[in-house]
Amino acid sequence: MARDARVTIEARSVPPSAAPSSGVVLLAHDGPEYERACGLTGLFPHAHVALLAPGRRNEWYSANPAYAKALVHDVLPQLPPGPVVGLGASLGALALLHAETRYPGRFAGLFLQSGSYFTAELDPQESGFPYFRRILAFVRRARPVKARVVLTCGRDEENLLNNRAMAGRLGVPLLEVPGGHAMTSWRDALDPHLHRLMREVNDA
Repeated sequence: MARDARVTIEARSVPPSAAPSSGVVLLAHDGPEYERACGLTGLFPHAHVALLAPGRRNEWYSANPAYAKALVHDVLPQLPPGPVVGLGASLGALALLHAETRYPGRFAGLFLQSGSYFTAELDPQESGFPYFRRILAFVRRARPVKARVVLTCGRDEENLLNNRAMAGRLGVPLLEVPGGHAMTSWRDALDPHLHRLMREVNDA
């Protein structure tokens, strides 16, 4: 568990269930939900998996500097040694990209699903979200990062256009997958794409 004056991050770490360990650590935003819906620890039996509870999700995952600081300075050092791959969806994806942008190189890989990369032009319907302007400011200055990045997004969701725009900003491809903004779509995109990223990070 990591704390600062404004952020408390609750994490459950699950060691590899199969030997030998790959040495790669998978850190998941909304980790308990991913575990329930996808069985992350079963999908990646050779990886140490850190399941982060969302807490005050809308506030913390919305490009919040205090959250990024707590994640990088308090949570990551408590993980086993080895390259870390971050997994997140929607605001959880945005928060991982924001953390890697503020603290370059802390993640070896990012698997970002249906990220909430709002722009004023593409997402006026989100303008009532309390942290809309903070997200806009971060998205405007987003640039390529040191981590290997994979973006996925459902073909049937509102975030598709802003994910295409973010893929262009980062200089990475966007994997457009069947479905919408839902855990079932995110679950179905893990294999083979997240497996491939984990292998690439392990082999680097």
